Order: sequence, then C-alpha cells, then structure tokens
Amino acid sequence: MQLAMKKTKNNTSPFTENWLPIRAIQNGMIITDDKYKVTGVKITPRNIFILDQDMQSSVLISLKNFYNMIDFEFWLVVADRPVDISVYMSQLQLQYNKSTSPAIRKLISQDIEKANSFINNNVVDTEYYILFKEKKDDELQRKIRLLINGLAGCGLNASQTSNEDLRVIINNFLNGGMDTNFGTVIPV
Repeated sequence: MQLAMKKTKNNTSPFTENWLPIRAIQNGMIITDDKYKVTGVKITPRNIFILDQDMQSSVLISLKNFYNMIDFEFWLVVADRPVDISVYMSQLQLQYNKSTSPAIRKLISQDIEKANSFINNNVVDTEYYILFKEKKDDELQRKIRLLINGLAGCGLNASQTSNEDLRVIINNFLNGGMDTNFGTVIPV
C-alpha cells in the first residue's frame, strides 16, 4: 500500500499529514518531496542486563565502537507499537471451553484475566530503529548493509524497515503513539 499526499503551493489544509513533505511510503522507505529516501533498520531488542558483567561490557563497548564508525547522519528512534493479543485471547478461550479439569480451567482463567489486564492497560512493544536519509540507491543499500553488519557484530539482529514500521514511527510522532479508530458517522 502506498501513502500518497496531494500538495498545493499554498496549502491551507487543516490536516497535518498534508503539510508533511512525504510523497509515498514504499519498499521500506519514506519518499520525500525533495526526492530523498528515509529508511534504516529495525533492531530486535535484547536485554543485555541479564548477561554477566563481562558480556554486558563487551556489548556496550561494541555498540560504542559501532556508533563511532557510522560516517553519516542518522537518527535513533524508539517507537511504541500497540500489542495485539486477540488471537492469543481466542486460543485461551477455546482451551478453556475444551477443558473439563477444574484445575486447568482455573489456570486458563487466570491467564485470561492477566491478558485482559494487558489490554486494559494499553501494553505496547518498544521498537528500536536507526534511520537515515539518502538520494542514491547504491549508497542507501551500502548504509543498510553497514548498519545490519555492524549491529550483528554487537550481537544484535536488525533488518531493513518495512512500510508498516515507518507508518508506526510517523503515527507515533504525529499522534503521540495514540491509535485513533473513528467509526463511520451516519446522519439520521
């Protein structure tokens, strides 16, 4: 799916997205009006604080060296993505309905209660990105490889951003991470 925005010379639109210099989001990149492509990598989170002290120090030193070797402008972005556990909830409910053992039903019921508390407290996954802008495709690919390989050297997994990742990042900046799902208004 491609995000396209109409621009006019004297844009008086009340909608923020019409003021953004975004032409499209495609192939894991934000294409801007001035022909730049904003992309980067999504880093899989890793809790290094469960490692022993020497391993923690090693990862932190590797990250410091990695950041110092990046020879282009980049942005570190942290974005929250709402967690959808509806499939998990459905599976729990099916297991609860199939079970005849009171002990198992009680355990499943407790899991359902805990899952409901996650839903009611708007639990999110925190995602980490390194983004940059570039006009040349060959440079863009070089930078993505450099980031993925450099992070791998630090013991972290990374992959190029997807269109959905970029939409979540933009949504977080424009809406403070709040998701809005307005229904259709039907006049009576």
